[in-house]
Amino acid sequence: MAEEKKVLKFDEVAQHNTAKDCWLIISGKVYDLTPFMDEHPGGDEVLLAATGKDATNDFEDVGHSNAAREQMAEFYIGDVDESTVPVKRAYIPPVQGVQRPEAGSDVVVKILQFLVPILILGLAFAVRHFTKSEDQ
Repeated sequence: MAEEKKVLKFDEVAQHNTAKDCWLIISGKVYDLTPFMDEHPGGDEVLLAATGKDATNDFEDVGHSNAAREQMAEFYIGDVDESTVPVKRAYIPPVQGVQRPEAGSDVVVKILQFLVPILILGLAFAVRHFTKSEDQ
């Protein structure tokens, strides 16, 4: 008779989050990686950082070899009840209202950007001219 698959709730899996008791959820399957902690090429910190959540994206982003994927079978302990896994909320950037500056203020800024340097230059020449005249 075939052994029935064990179905685990997310909260139960998430409690196994230490170096001495580490379970991960990858592609809907639960793996007890406790015996593999010292052997993991990326170190135990990488595995511990993936506990308490669905670690599928973390696992896939690394690009594990076929040998690593085959080795996972020895750590498989059951499936996660998908209805108990918290839904990941997609990042939604904050909505910012479109700011339309008044046309008049834009023109004023452009005029000031042109006039202020000319006024400073004129002031510098005036100061130079008057201070030069007094010295002679």
